[in-house]
Amino acid sequence: MTEYTGEWDRAAVAAFLADARVPIRVACRTPGDGLWMLSLWYDFDPDAGQFVCATAADADVVGYLRDDDGVAFEVSTNDPPYRGVRGRGSATVGPDDDKSTLRGLLDRYLGGTDSALARQLLDPERDEVVIRIDPARVYSWDFTERMDDATAE
Repeated sequence: MTEYTGEWDRAAVAAFLADARVPIRVACRTPGDGLWMLSLWYDFDPDAGQFVCATAADADVVGYLRDDDGVAFEVSTNDPPYRGVRGRGSATVGPDDDKSTLRGLLDRYLGGTDSALARQLLDPERDEVVIRIDPARVYSWDFTERMDDATAE
């Protein structure tokens, strides 16, 4: 069961994640015990309480996560007032043979598949995987009130 702490309850976290259109930043370990950070498009499945991401099957992170499934993550606004969620959990990697996860992410972030980037990512020669992040702990913060008089209009 995921532990939620900080400003928001589980429902407020899910609402923030549904509205946010910034990538999730994911940290993991390399096989040499180094740290690796990357940004991925995500969707949040509130029923499962999981982040769902996609990437190329040959991406370095796929091997890293198969070797060590522990991750840390953050989804936060890039502009004031700052707010977001961060946490830790575990990741699983599986096939996205029909690229349905990728198609959903293209809709979420680009509004559809009618772009050169979408065509490149959906190329039949490109193998895709889905990464599911199952949070163990989620911490939320919201600096809206404390930054009220510090944000430029």
